[in-house]
Amino acid sequence: MSATADHAENLAARLGFQSEQVVQEIGFDDDVDQEFRDAVEDHVTELVDEDYDDVADAVLLWFREDDGDLTDALVDATELVEDGALILLVTPKTGKDGFVEASDISEAAETAGLSLAKGAPVGKEWTATKLATPKTAKSKR
Repeated sequence: MSATADHAENLAARLGFQSEQVVQEIGFDDDVDQEFRDAVEDHVTELVDEDYDDVADAVLLWFREDDGDLTDALVDATELVEDGALILLVTPKTGKDGFVEASDISEAAETAGLSLAKGAPVGKEWTATKLATPKTAKSKR
């Protein structure tokens, strides 16, 4: 494995993906950071597409400004996972085509009931924002 690929896989782990997870990927297109995507796929048990019809352990959501309503996309993502699950929102970096304002991400996450953590760069064109679904009383039993 190259040093760059190793870094990408380590980044996947640092961002919260775990080796035994099934991760549902949403918003895949030919502009995604393929090296990071491959690293996630190599790190987790399975990377499944938008048509997956079971509950996933985490979501990898690629989102660009013109992809629609971010709040709706985040609410939809929360319905795909259990309470307390990771939703990794990956958006184009500042100044890149499809850039999403940090304030828009924060507002959409709050409206969707997600907790927001610090982001991290993913490749040259993308940045990741780590979000988590709330843990409800039923999940603590």
